[in-house]
Amino acid sequence: MKNLKYILLIAVIFLNGTTIVFGQQKKTKIKAPVIATGAQDRAYWANLLYKISSPVILNLANGTLRQNMPVEVPPGQKVDFFKKVTYLEAVGRTMAGVAPWLALPDDETKEGKMRKELRTALLKGIANAVDPTHPDYLNFRTESQPIVDAAYMAQAFLRAPKALWEPLDSLTKSRIAEEFKALRNRTGAYNNWLLFAGINEAFLLSIGQQADPVRIEFAKRKILEWYEGDGWYSDGPSFSMDYYNSYVIHPMLVDFFKVLADKKRLDVEIYHTAVKRMVRYSEFSERIIGTDGTYPPMGRSVTYRTAAFQALGQVALMDKLPSGISPAQVRCALSAVMHRMYDHYNNFDKDSWLVLGFCGSQPNIADGYTSTGSLYMATLGFLPLGLPADHKFWTDPAADWTSKKAWSGQAFKKDYHVEY
Repeated sequence: MKNLKYILLIAVIFLNGTTIVFGQQKKTKIKAPVIATGAQDRAYWANLLYKISSPVILNLANGTLRQNMPVEVPPGQKVDFFKKVTYLEAVGRTMAGVAPWLALPDDETKEGKMRKELRTALLKGIANAVDPTHPDYLNFRTESQPIVDAAYMAQAFLRAPKALWEPLDSLTKSRIAEEFKALRNRTGAYNNWLLFAGINEAFLLSIGQQADPVRIEFAKRKILEWYEGDGWYSDGPSFSMDYYNSYVIHPMLVDFFKVLADKKRLDVEIYHTAVKRMVRYSEFSERIIGTDGTYPPMGRSVTYRTAAFQALGQVALMDKLPSGISPAQVRCALSAVMHRMYDHYNNFDKDSWLVLGFCGSQPNIADGYTSTGSLYMATLGFLPLGLPADHKFWTDPAADWTSKKAWSGQAFKKDYHVEY
C-alpha cells in the first residue's frame, strides 16, 4: 500500500509537470515568453528590481545590513574573509544598477513611490556607510576587493549625480572622498581591475578632488591596447570568452572616458570610439538571447546573472541602439531573460536575499571570490529603467528579437565584422 501511494504520487507529479524537492513544489515545465505591453514589462522590471535591491538599501539605511545580510560562500570557502568585503560589494553594485532608475523625477505612481522610498533610504544609507562610528560603516581600508566595489559606487554617482551625490551633506561627501583616496595603497589584478582604479580617480576628478594621473593614464592606455576588434576587449593580456565585456569593460570604460573627455583629459573622439565599440558589442548581446529567454552560461562569474546584459542596457539607456535593433525588441528580449531566470526557480532566500547560483540555488558554480554581496551585479541588467515610462522603449508594441525572427522564418539583419 505504501509503495502504491508513492507510485500514485509520482504519477500525479509527472502529469502535473511538477517536482517536489524537500517539501517544496517547483515547476519544471517552462512556458513560452509572455507577450506583454510595454507598461506591463516596465511594472515587472520595476517590481523585480525593487525586490532585488531593497534588502540591501533598506537595511543599510536602518543600520542593519551587517546584522541581517547572510554571507553565503562557495563550498569549501571560509566566511570570515568575505565578511570583510561582501557588504561593500552589495552596496556598490546595487547602487550602480539602480542609479539611472532613481534619477527619474518623483511621481505619484506605484513605481514612483518605490523609487522615492529607495532613493531616500539610499541617501541615508550612504551616510551610514562612511561614518566610522556607525555599525554599518563599510570597509574601504583593507583588502583589494574594495577597489572594485568603490568603483561601482563611483559609477553610480556618475550615472545619477543629481539624485545620489548632490543631495549628500558636506561631511558625507568629504568622508567619501577620503575613503576613495585610501584605496591608493593597494593594487589589484592586471586585467579589468585597472578600470576600477581608473574610474575611482575619475570620480574624484569629477567632484573637484585631486586625482592620481598615473592610475588614470595606465587604465586608459592598457584597456585601449587590449581591444581585440569587432566590439571585443581582452580582459588583460589573454582573451577570455565570458561576459566581462558587459559586467565591467564596456560600460565602465565609456563612463570613465566620459569624465575624462568632459574634463579635457581625453580626446572626445576616443570617447566616441569607445561608445561605438560598446554599440557593436551590444549586437552580440541581443543575438545570444534565445527564443525562450535563455542565454549561454559561459565563462566565470555567471552568478552575476542579468549583469550579462549591462552593456546592451546601457546602449538602450543612451538611445544608441544599433540600426536594425529596435528598442521594443530589446525590451522584449530582456523581459524574456528576466522571466526565464527569475520566475521559475528560486533565486532568493526566505528574506529575499539573492542566493549563489545562475538560475536558482547552485552554490557549486560560484567562483572562489564570490559571496552574497557579489551577486548584486544582477541589478546592472536593469539600466533601461532609467528611461522614462513614455519613452518608446516602453511604449512601442512588443517585437520579436533576432533569435525569434531567425528561428521563425522572418527576415532579420545580417551580421558583419566592423572596423573601429
